[in-house]
This record gives sequence, C-alpha cells and structure tokens, in this order.
Amino acid sequence: MDGENPSASSGQGGKRETIVESGRVKVERGRFSVLMTTAALLVFLLPGRVQAITAQEIMERVDDLWRGDSSFAEMTMEIETQNWKRSLKIKAWSLGKDYSLLGITYPPRERGTATLKAGKEIWNYLPRVNRVIKIPSSMMMAGWMGSHFTNDDLVKESRMSEDYDIEVTFEGKRDGIEIYELTLTPKPEAPVVWGRIDYIVQSEDLLPLRADYFDEDGNLARSMALSDIREMGGRKIPTLMTLVPADKPDEKTVIRYTDMEFGLDLTEDFFSIRNLSRRDLIQ
Repeated sequence: MDGENPSASSGQGGKRETIVESGRVKVERGRFSVLMTTAALLVFLLPGRVQAITAQEIMERVDDLWRGDSSFAEMTMEIETQNWKRSLKIKAWSLGKDYSLLGITYPPRERGTATLKAGKEIWNYLPRVNRVIKIPSSMMMAGWMGSHFTNDDLVKESRMSEDYDIEVTFEGKRDGIEIYELTLTPKPEAPVVWGRIDYIVQSEDLLPLRADYFDEDGNLARSMALSDIREMGGRKIPTLMTLVPADKPDEKTVIRYTDMEFGLDLTEDFFSIRNLSRRDLIQ
C-alpha cells in the first residue's frame, strides 16, 4: 500500500513473533512445573510408600514396640524342655526404658513371684520364703523362671538400639515378603553377651519377624520367631514369640500376649519394692 513503511511493518512483525515465542516459553515452563508438581504428589501419595528410615530408627521402634511410654500386658508362657513342661500366666507393667514390673498369676504355687526393674537395679520377690533378692548383673543372662528367655529379655535391661551398631545387610523380597535384614554387632563398651544378632523386619510396617542370636565365636545360640500379628492397645504387634535354643532344638519357650494397653497413668513410684511384694496386685 502507498505510504506504508516496510521497515515499521517488519519491526511490528518481529515484536509479535517475540511475544508469541515468549508466550510459548511461559506455557511450556508452566506445563513442566505442573507435571513436576503432579509427579511429586503422586510419589508422595502412592499406597504403601515408606519414608526413608535408618537402621537405627528401625531398631528403636522394635525396642519400644511392646512398651511405648507406658504399658500393661497379660501373657502366657509355655516352657518345654526334654524333661518337663510348665505353663505360666504373667502380668507386666512398664514405664519408659527404665521401669518394669512383672509377676506370675498362675499356677497357684508360683503366684506372686515377681521381678522388678527400677533404673539400673533389678530384684526378684519369692513369696514362698517372703524374700526380696537383688539380681546381680552377672545373672541377667540366666533363664527367667526356668524358661529360655533371660532376665534381660523380660525386663529389657539392655537396648539393642543403644548397645549395638546396626547395619541394613539386605533389603528386598524374601519368601514373598518385603523385608529389611539387620545385622547388629556390639559396641566395644556395651555390657552384652551376644557376638551378633540378625534381625528380620517387615518393610511395610517395621514389625519384627525373626531374630537369630550368635555367641562371640559366631555360633548360632538361639532363634526367635515372631508371628500372629494382631492389633492390641491400638497398635499392631506380633503376639506370639517362639524361642528355640540352637543346642537343644527340641526345646522351646513360647510367649503369647493375650492383652495389651498403652498410655497408662503410671509413675515411677509404682515400680517399688513394696509393689513388688504386693500379692493383691499380682493375682
């Protein structure tokens, strides 16, 4: 057209192209941002997703699984040896890491026999002779009431998450179950007797399934299977523990939890020598 300035027209076209390209870049960036945000949300919301967790944190959860801040439990214990069998019913209370009280309610001849842990001190009460006996540290690995579980197992004097260095040595599927396998080796100054412990924990909910205990020479000493997972006291726990000594595979001790409560209003004063010998409490 007459009077049209070609250079001006060309300049306006260039501006329009620049604006269009800029718009495309912004749109593409916006799409990329939405896609990345959506992907991140999908990953976060995927069913069964487990947040990253350390071996230390796994064992802390195992240590506290049956205790919580405070707890009460009722359980049965079946002891089977080559020469005899016996059945016990037990009540147990705990407060944090340092306080435990458990006593036998059945059979009648054993009723009132009890064990107390308060801080670093541990006592047994023997109702037949009406005596309170302090348990030395050298007796912590002795069998509790003739069972294959030790005094230490029952009152949790040692904590695996504190006394052992822990490493995840396998992560994946085994026997159709996603698991973590943890290897625990004692810290140099830890007052423990096991040379190594191998723990198997479900990946999904971090519930323990099995533990193998080895002596200082690397020989298997005992194995514990944990099963019959149920909800008690508002949390899922293995309610059945079967302990078998390696040198006596025909023997075993089985603990079955029949009731559990957490978050009780307990104080340190409850865990006293007086309550240890109270027959009306443990009956």
